[in-house]
Amino acid sequence: MKITGIELRRVAMPLVAPFRTSFGAQTERDVLLLRVVTPDAEGWAECVAMSDPLYSPEYVDAAADVLRRFLIPALPPRADAHTTNQALRPFKGHRMAKAALETAVLDAQLRTGGQSLATYLGATADRVPAGVSIGIMATIPELLDTVSGYLHEGYRRIKLKIAPGWDITPTRAVREHFGPDLPLQVDANAAYNLTDASHLAKLDPFDLLLIEQPLAHDDLVQHAQLAKKITTPICLDESIESAQHAAAAISLGACSIINIKPGRVGGYLEARRIHDLARAHGLAVWCGGMLETGIGRAANVALAALPGFTLPGDTSASRRYYTTDLTPPFELQDGHLAVPAEPGIGVDPIPAVLDELTTSTEWIAL
Repeated sequence: MKITGIELRRVAMPLVAPFRTSFGAQTERDVLLLRVVTPDAEGWAECVAMSDPLYSPEYVDAAADVLRRFLIPALPPRADAHTTNQALRPFKGHRMAKAALETAVLDAQLRTGGQSLATYLGATADRVPAGVSIGIMATIPELLDTVSGYLHEGYRRIKLKIAPGWDITPTRAVREHFGPDLPLQVDANAAYNLTDASHLAKLDPFDLLLIEQPLAHDDLVQHAQLAKKITTPICLDESIESAQHAAAAISLGACSIINIKPGRVGGYLEARRIHDLARAHGLAVWCGGMLETGIGRAANVALAALPGFTLPGDTSASRRYYTTDLTPPFELQDGHLAVPAEPGIGVDPIPAVLDELTTSTEWIAL
């Protein structure tokens, strides 16, 4: 597939409300979009890097820089998703930038061939259950009202962001208020140390689905030690950047569940490898989110339709984060999101909305 050029486009997306985690609060997203242009089709993708290197070492300015200076120039004369993946391997790190480029190429490839991303990946469902992630709140009553609102909308699972000082009490309040049947999990975003094991064990009575990434973002060994000290299942997020990391975590007993974020692991090809590995070893996986617009959300929903994704992911409806999405909005239907069936990622940005929210564009001819 001959690529004639690639557009880097920055878009400012205000959030409907601040989203607070253990590493800070977001009020908007500075989104980097990629548009791959070929003689036969255009492919779209979204880079999930944040504005600042807080969730991971990557950040959006660096992603744009490595794309224009190294990754895009490395593309072969005729590229598809697999040759793109191979061409990017010599460059260390920058998985979110790599994922965006590989996905945009894959989208153009699949649109040319008339195949949906879901079919290409091996999806077996036409809709996926949607969970919702709730940031750290100012008060317990505010938290309970927020959870109640999302349950009323139909979400099938609640995830609470936690941090030291906001963990046991809010989790207990939600469990006691909404009862034992609510699928409930917590996410620490690496806010604790192994010395906090006895404190984290206080979450065990709440019958949580999992505790996500309680310890350091680059740790596997201490998570394995923590798994022996608590009964709540440990799910790894930031620690899993590849199928190799997933294999090591499984060997060590560092987790029993994996949150697969395609941007974090370098793209949907690697995400599928992790899915296959986890499924072969009997581990549950689910699809995490990075506050994606409809462009990134469409691809995540396709991934979440694979058979190993047995837990609801953070594939929330568009209005969870944005008043106006870049694409036609994803909407809940009985607590589920429909898997796009059109070629490629199955959605296109709305030109008027895209133009209104765009802050800069850069064209790289090939």
